Amino acid sequence: MTFIEQWLRSDIKNLNAYYVPESKNLLKLDAMESPFGVPSDLMGEFLKYIEQAEVNRYPDAESLKLKDTLRSLMNISKESEILLGNGSDELIQLLALACNEGDLIMSFEPSFVMYEMVSKYAHLKYHGIKLDSSFDINLSEAIQTIKSKNPKLIFIAYPNNPTGNAFDYDAILEIIKTSKALVVLDEAYYAYSDRSFLSEISNFSNLVVLRTISKIGFAGLRLGLLIGSKETILQLNKLRLPYNINVLTQASANFLLKDKKRIKKNAELLIGERQRLFEELSAISQLKVLPSQTNFLLINCDNAQSLHNSLVENGILVKGFSSDSGLSDFIRISVSVPNENSTLISAIKDYYG
Repeated sequence: MTFIEQWLRSDIKNLNAYYVPESKNLLKLDAMESPFGVPSDLMGEFLKYIEQAEVNRYPDAESLKLKDTLRSLMNISKESEILLGNGSDELIQLLALACNEGDLIMSFEPSFVMYEMVSKYAHLKYHGIKLDSSFDINLSEAIQTIKSKNPKLIFIAYPNNPTGNAFDYDAILEIIKTSKALVVLDEAYYAYSDRSFLSEISNFSNLVVLRTISKIGFAGLRLGLLIGSKETILQLNKLRLPYNINVLTQASANFLLKDKKRIKKNAELLIGERQRLFEELSAISQLKVLPSQTNFLLINCDNAQSLHNSLVENGILVKGFSSDSGLSDFIRISVSVPNENSTLISAIKDYYG
């Protein structure tokens, strides 16, 4: 037995690292990124702004300017407080660290895999409540399970990843009302959805909202935010590592996120393209495309694995699922700009003949 095998926490050996497939030279439609980078007409001004970043100094520990920019972009009330993370993943982990060893994290399945992964990292228990055949919440079953198992944290992706749908708003309110857990509404796809729980934070002391800028064009900056009451964020901030938002991320985000009109316009373009993809792919008899309030579509396919392989061979990377995931008959595609979406549509039509 090697030194690391003897030294390492035993349960870590049985975990798999988060897998990111190779995407070089492929049309990348697998990770729900936005196709819009820094606009060419802003590049010069952006670079001048970045030049002013003092990389020899520690960043602003509280990221005060950036928080003000985020409040303006997302219409966050001054009554709520913001906690920033190095991506929303760090904030999920921070919430887990606030629990006692052996506490229970609960979510709905299928959903974002990091909820379960982080529970294992933090020596917590995890329970996933299965969604129904329409990938929706069975409220009576959920309430019964929550009452019997008494979780410390409940993560609800709204809209959900990888299914793309937004659960019934009133059903989630009922879960918040009847639970003693801290309920985390993960609104990673808020820009593409009809509703939000931001306005409910003042009504429920056990509610926080998690967001990210990854889906609106800035995945490379790794910036997430947790929004909650001032009391909640004050306590959770004690678990945040110092200087966790680096100088370049703060400067880049503070500049780019001020372009609110362009960000909204880009989101509207993707919503329109989402509808076009939905209609054109739904016309293929071998596919069943699920309605979505995100920047991706989940599609039930004949020969899903074969289709996935064919698309890769034709230079297009979409998300496939393992045989034990319960989604082996599905692929998930990110919505992109019109020409890239057309390339995808043509490749799928060619595959099915």
